[in-house]
Amino acid sequence: MSLKMGRSGGKACVTVTTEFGLPREIKLDQLLDFSGKVALVTGGSRGLGQAMALALAARGADVVVTSRKADACEEVANKISAMGRQALAYGCHVGQWDALDGLVEAAYQRFGKVDILINNAGMSPLYDKLADVSEELFDKVVGVNLKGPFRLMALVGERMAAGSGGSIINISSTASLNPSPNSEPYGAAKAGLNALTRSYAFALGPSVRVNCIAAGPFLTDIAKAWDMEMFEKGAKKNLALGRGGQPEEIVGAALYLASDAASFTTGTVIRVDGGTP
Repeated sequence: MSLKMGRSGGKACVTVTTEFGLPREIKLDQLLDFSGKVALVTGGSRGLGQAMALALAARGADVVVTSRKADACEEVANKISAMGRQALAYGCHVGQWDALDGLVEAAYQRFGKVDILINNAGMSPLYDKLADVSEELFDKVVGVNLKGPFRLMALVGERMAAGSGGSIINISSTASLNPSPNSEPYGAAKAGLNALTRSYAFALGPSVRVNCIAAGPFLTDIAKAWDMEMFEKGAKKNLALGRGGQPEEIVGAALYLASDAASFTTGTVIRVDGGTP
């Protein structure tokens, strides 16, 4: 196989010559064109979720925006509508098993399909010591970060596999790879999400791809609870890029995994973490 860069119709393209000698032209812009696609983004009303939802809409996708706060979802949906795309705002707590059936039914009733599922909703509560973690809090962390994505992948993924396929992206954390103090339940739940990513890739393949992004420290709303002076000192010392990430810096990896550019990528975890140790 050989590759040749060039331009066609004023746009960059790659001409791929296969082992059988058959040339096939791929326009690079088309790889990230989501026209006619429908994306469902949990935790889509703010932070990383909002950044990904808006980026997909900007590239042509219609989007289902869901989070616990329906009014916040409406605000993002209005931004998407202003781009000329269709949007559905749906208030839903992804940690509640039965509530997810209603979310999925609403998405399919409105759009008839879901091509891209992004399990972004998460929670990482603060606590002073491990003994302060109650069973209720532990269950909430596992529910949002692990149980909810499991159920949504089952509900949406099986419909994808029975239809024309799709892409599922789970948003994990570097806490799943490098467990640290003060994030034990969260890191354990996200480690479970990494495992589900791999197993679902086999369960739903070959027509559905399932991948995971292990996000590092992003400066989203959750960062408001951080000691920023301490964080910035630690980032300069420990992160290769010396800083926390901005929400829009998750977009490149998400668009890649959602698109045909990642047609041979599944069951993997990609780190977007600023060089976290």
